[in-house]
Amino acid sequence: MDTLDTYVVGPALVSPSGDGLRLATLGATARGYADAQIHDYGRRGRHLPHRPPLTVRLRARFSHPAGGIRGTAGFGLWNYPNPTHPTLPQTLWFFYASPPSEMALAMGVPGRGWKAAALDTGRPQALALLPLAPIAVPLMRSYAGYRILWPHIQRAVGAAEIPLTSSMNEWHSYEIIWGERRSFLRVDGETVLDAPSPRGPMCFVAWVDNQYLVVTPQGRLGWGLVDAPEEQWLEIADLSIS
Repeated sequence: MDTLDTYVVGPALVSPSGDGLRLATLGATARGYADAQIHDYGRRGRHLPHRPPLTVRLRARFSHPAGGIRGTAGFGLWNYPNPTHPTLPQTLWFFYASPPSEMALAMGVPGRGWKAAALDTGRPQALALLPLAPIAVPLMRSYAGYRILWPHIQRAVGAAEIPLTSSMNEWHSYEIIWGERRSFLRVDGETVLDAPSPRGPMCFVAWVDNQYLVVTPQGRLGWGLVDAPEEQWLEIADLSIS
């Protein structure tokens, strides 16, 4: 993992653990942001060093089962939207969010919890729908409007998600296979998500923090911090990116 950089904010720590690394927050509160993260953003002389085809393999476990971690956590690929290099989100990862997060991007899938997910909001199909947003968002506040409109928008932004039943606090093997057209997320060799590929480029990231996010088809947006009084962590081992 010597090709990865460490990013730590607030009461957080990245430290060696067994054959890998432990990313932990330590008594975080809603008064301040805490984040333990590793990433390869800016490596190879590029802000986003990876393009398909690419395969990420690792073993991972968390300190708590689903529902026990406060904030967000996960690992995988994204395009690191930030003020220096603003861009529309693209992701291909294993992602966890606790209440009060609510990111209901795939119809029928809860907006929080432990899931495999893909997203590409910068696709031409998605950009073509932007002028219709002032009309579509109010219409989707009704059940009928949401059921009619959101499936078309979901396909346009490449949103694909599936809740995971694998225990978060036990070791599992994870694979992210990022192809030029289709991508696959696997747990212990079993494909749990088959989705259209985000276009990229992207970087690898793994993290644990104490934030929450709200993004819904009905136009609800929010961000904030939660209390995470217990130590909570993500351990990863045997990471390969090839």
